[in-house]
Amino acid sequence: MSPSAAESAPTETLLWERQPDGSVLCHLCAHRCRIKPGLRGICGVRENREGALVSLVTDRLVTAEIDPIEKKPFFHFLPGSTAYSIATAGCNFHCLFCQNWVISQWPREHPDRLLLGEPVTPGDIVGAARAARCASIAYTYTEPTIFFELALGTCRLAAEAGLRNVFVTNGYMTPEALALIAPVLHAANVDLKSFSDRYYRKVCGATLPPVLDTIRGMRQRGIWVEVTTLLIPDHNDDDAELAALARWLSETDRDMPWHVSAFFPAYKMITTPPTPLATLERAGRIGRDAGLRYVYAGNIPGEERESTTCPGCGYVVVRRRGFAVLANRLEGGRCPRCRTALAGVWE
Repeated sequence: MSPSAAESAPTETLLWERQPDGSVLCHLCAHRCRIKPGLRGICGVRENREGALVSLVTDRLVTAEIDPIEKKPFFHFLPGSTAYSIATAGCNFHCLFCQNWVISQWPREHPDRLLLGEPVTPGDIVGAARAARCASIAYTYTEPTIFFELALGTCRLAAEAGLRNVFVTNGYMTPEALALIAPVLHAANVDLKSFSDRYYRKVCGATLPPVLDTIRGMRQRGIWVEVTTLLIPDHNDDDAELAALARWLSETDRDMPWHVSAFFPAYKMITTPPTPLATLERAGRIGRDAGLRYVYAGNIPGEERESTTCPGCGYVVVRRRGFAVLANRLEGGRCPRCRTALAGVWE
C-alpha cells in the first residue's frame, strides 16, 4: 500500500502518564520512552501532541493477508488452519536483519513523511477474517505492541465472534500491556533473538530481560507460547549460547515449541552468509539435549525437521512440509498409538 493522502486523526493512547514539564512517559513497551512535546517514541508511531500521547497508526493497516498458521510459525496451535494477518507501520526494535524493514522501519527511515496505511476499524478486520473463514487473527509482520490500541480493540471483537487471536512479537511489552491484552490473547510466537544482552543492544536496539519476563508472564497467564530464534552465523549460533537459551526454555516450560530458523541476508546484514543446514540441526540437538520436547527447524523444508513426533513413543503425529500439513493423526490432542497427550491447542 502507498502512503495515504491524509494523516489519520490522532487517537489518544493507553498506558501513559503526563509529566510536569509537558513530556509524557509511555508504559506500553519496555523502552518506557520519555517523550517531549512534538516528538515520537522509539517506535516512531506514538507522539506527544501538546502533552497527550497519541497513536498515528490506530486505524492504518499496511497489509492484510490470509496465511497458513504454520507460517507464523505455530505448529501446536490449530494446525492446518488459516490466520487473517495484519500489520501497521513501525516497530520498537531496529533489528539489522529485519525481513520486513520497509514497513517496520518506515517511521525511522522517513520521519517527515506520512505513515503508510489504509483506514480500517476493528469491525472491518473481524468481518474480513470471518468472511475469509479464518480461524484466527494474527497480529504480525511488524511488532503488534506498537499498534496496541488497534490490536486490543480487534482482539476483543474477535474473541466475541469466536475467533482466536495470536501475536507474533518481539516480546518487549510491559507487564501492564500484557495484563490488558492477556484476557483476549490466545497464543503468541515470541522471537527470542539471542540469549545475549549485548547482542540485543547491538543488533536490535533493546535488552534481553524484558523478553524473558514476557515469555514467563504469558505462560503464567495461560497463553500458548511458541518461541522462534533466527540463527545468524557468527552472531548468536555458538554452542554455549544456544545451550543456555535452551536450558532457560526447558526450565520455564519444556513443552514450549522452539523454532530455530535460518537467516538469509537482508536489510543491513546483506553481506552476512545464510545459515547452514548443519547449524539448524546442531541447534535442534542442543534443544532436545536440554529437555525440550518439541524442537523444529524452519525456513529449510524437510519433513523430518518440521513434523511433530509423540514424546512418548516417537510416532509422527503431524506431518508437515513447508507451511503445509500433510497429515494430522492426533485424536483429541493425543497420540493414536500410545495415547500420550501432546501440549498445544489442537481444536
